[in-house]
Amino acid sequence: MFSGTAGSLNNQLNLPYGFARDLSSGTRYIADYSNHRIMSYLPGSTNGTVIAGGNGSGTSSTQLMNPIGLCFDSSSNSLLIANYGAHNIVRWVLGATSWTLVAGITGSAGSTSTQLNSPMDVTLDSMGNIYVADSSNHRIQFFLAGQSNGTTIAGITAVGGSTSTQLNSPSSVIVDTQFNLYVSDFANHRVQKFLFY
Repeated sequence: MFSGTAGSLNNQLNLPYGFARDLSSGTRYIADYSNHRIMSYLPGSTNGTVIAGGNGSGTSSTQLMNPIGLCFDSSSNSLLIANYGAHNIVRWVLGATSWTLVAGITGSAGSTSTQLNSPMDVTLDSMGNIYVADSSNHRIQFFLAGQSNGTTIAGITAVGGSTSTQLNSPSSVIVDTQFNLYVSDFANHRVQKFLFY
């Protein structure tokens, strides 16, 4: 699949980070961070297809800026993308030519309930609610389905630390069927579990 050399050809990546998979088709999706695009790979393929971004780094709705985390949403046949450099979470419906904003204020880092600061990961629960690893704010933000005003459910906004209630640059988040959170607490070198709140 990959050439082993950084580049922007269809069989190359440049600092790949996030990975998601469509379980029904086996299609794999990769956040190609430094190429500002999302690549799609069919089972057994050695060449990928650009399915989101790929139009240079930027904040327009046809561009991505250092995409880093991915989540495939089968209910809407779309990808949720943690758009690290643009400080937002966007939804890119497969086959579309642009994204729609889900959370954050595009191009504006901040710590209010409607802002994000360098989000690194995004995931969904079974009800379509969204969880964001808001890395530089040292918190996990929770967004009810369809809402852009978030609630901090783990960590303390803008306060990095190592106590049991703090996070330090969380880089990944997942939620289980019981709505417990598991957070990769990057700078604390640990994984934190937060029970259903």
